[in-house]
Formats: sequence, structure tokens, C-alpha cells
Amino acid sequence: MIKYNPKSWVALIFALNKSDTLRILWKELIYMAVFTAAIAYLAIHHFKPKIDLTELKTAYSLIGFVISLLLVFRTNTAYDRWWEGRKQWGALVNDCRNLAIKIRSFGKTEEDRLFFTRMISNFPLALKEHLRNSKELEILELTAEERKILEEKEHVPLEISAMLSDRVKKLKDEATVSQEEALILDRNLNALMDVCGACERIKNTPIPFSYSLFLKKFIFVYVITLPLAFVTTFGYYSVLIACFFFYVLVSMEVLAEEIEDPFGKDDNDLPTDELAEKIKKSVGEVLLR
Repeated sequence: MIKYNPKSWVALIFALNKSDTLRILWKELIYMAVFTAAIAYLAIHHFKPKIDLTELKTAYSLIGFVISLLLVFRTNTAYDRWWEGRKQWGALVNDCRNLAIKIRSFGKTEEDRLFFTRMISNFPLALKEHLRNSKELEILELTAEERKILEEKEHVPLEISAMLSDRVKKLKDEATVSQEEALILDRNLNALMDVCGACERIKNTPIPFSYSLFLKKFIFVYVITLPLAFVTTFGYYSVLIACFFFYVLVSMEVLAEEIEDPFGKDDNDLPTDELAEKIKKSVGEVLLR
């Protein structure tokens, strides 16, 4: 996730980081410029339209309004997914901290504190990799036995949550914690998997295929035929107009595609690595002080 100063207009206007759509679409913009220039050349020097193509500008204005409504809906839908993911990870930070505080307040042994410190910290680390369709156990703090168990599991966060629940049950059976304390810890553990399930829902439920397909086709046909509405009036200057429309419309779709899955490694995705490390640091400060 890129951190920036939203009040610095000049820096933002002239910024060209690798996630900027201008750097992503520069080849397509060149193709569009060449295509529009070719249409302008043919219209000016070889083919005189038998109909007044300038009237197309009115039709394209109406169609552009329709596309703008579709893109607003598309962008809002994508941003809702991004913001929902951020809220879930914010809840995960609080849930892990609350669980660590409860463990410390119940006065567990040093061995128990070390176990919960490792496993509570491991959960967000495992979750972020799970959401990226990865399984990197090297970043987790595990014993040899725990690593062997997790290597056989496909859903690592689920197994870590199960290990935490098993440990709480063991403490309850040994009367190290009371029934009431065990229920409190169980609620905190359930909250971890609630966050996991919500994030999986966001990741595994993309925008409906038919809607995405229609919008891409609509934009493609609109920008490809757009030069026809301008070449008879603006001539070769229509290259600039067509490229500008292309850049604006396609950029909105590109941005929506990037943020609708907020758990990856793109520049505009959520800072899950940073949040996982923050949780690890907080849990360690609470339980290992």
C-alpha cells in the first residue's frame, strides 16, 4: 500500500509510480493514437463521409454518460471490497490484542504464554499468505512437531486456530482456567476465524463475470469507434481527444480490477504484511514483558 500526502497536489499530479495507469497503459495509448491518426488520414484525404459524422458527437455524449454511470458503480463496488477488507484486518488487530490481554490477565505459566505468543502472531501471518494462495511456513514461529502438522494441512490459519482452541481446552481440563475464562477465550478465538471467513468471502466472490465482460466490451467498442465522431471536426487533433477518453475510461476499469482483490502484493492493496508484523509486535509486548 502506497503512503502519500493527499494534500500535495503537485506531487500527485506529476507522480509516475509503477501503479500509475499511465505507465500501465502507455502501449495501448500509442496503439490508440496510431489507430485514430489512420482514421483521420483516411477520412480527410481519401474517404469523404456521405453522412454528417459530427452528429455522432451527440450520440457519443449520451453513451459516455451511460458508461460513466457503469464505471461509478464498478469503482464503488471495487472500493467497497477494499474497504471491507481493511475493516476486517482492523478487527483482526483488535481481536489478537484482546486475546493476548486475556491470556496475560488469567495468569498462565511461562510455557503457555510462549505458546500463545507464537500462535497468535502466526495466525495473521498465515492468513495473509493463505489469501494470496501461498503456504510459506518459513515465516511462522513453529516447533518441529507443529511444522510437521501444518505441512499436511491446506488451510493453515484454520489449523492454527484449532491448535489455539485445543490449548484452551487443555487448560480448562487441567483447571488452569475456569469455565468462564475458557468461554471468554473461546469468543476471542471465534473472532479470528470470523475475520478469516470474511476475507475469504471477499477474495472468492469477484464481480459477476457477465457484468465485467459487458463493461469491457462496452468500453472497447466505445473508444474504438470514438474517432469517427471527431475526425471530421478536429482532424488530426482527434488523436489527442480519443487518447484522453481512452485513458480516462480504461484507467477506471484498471483501478477497479486492482483494488477488488485487496489482499495481494500490488501497490494499492492492503498493507497486510505491515499489519501482521504490527500484531506480532503488540502480542509480544503484552505477553512477554
